[in-house]
Amino acid sequence: MSSNNSEQPSSIPPPPSAAPPSTGNLFYDSVQAAKNVEKLPCARNSLLTGIAAGSGMAFIRGVSTTPMVAGNWFVGTFLAVAAISHQVCMRQMEAERKQVMQIIESTPKRTLKKEDPSSQ
Repeated sequence: MSSNNSEQPSSIPPPPSAAPPSTGNLFYDSVQAAKNVEKLPCARNSLLTGIAAGSGMAFIRGVSTTPMVAGNWFVGTFLAVAAISHQVCMRQMEAERKQVMQIIESTPKRTLKKEDPSSQ
């Protein structure tokens, strides 16, 4: 069973956004998004994974180089690992959402039978 994205648009609605609505002011929107980062899905785990990987890489590089170079390695590793971790988490959530929608669509529709008052 293969899914082809070019056949038809996805009937699965996107999840509601936890981010505040955009105002058009980049600085204000960035500050508001940073204040509400805990509401974004996958953000906490992705950031913690990035911090752990960046710290490990900075420690390894810090043994043999200057602190400035180790700091650069920390930032680069943090950004790369956090971004990849976030993408993996979002894809897993999307796959789960599709699986749930498939299960819901495949279950038979059940209707409640209304009791007939004349049969009593």
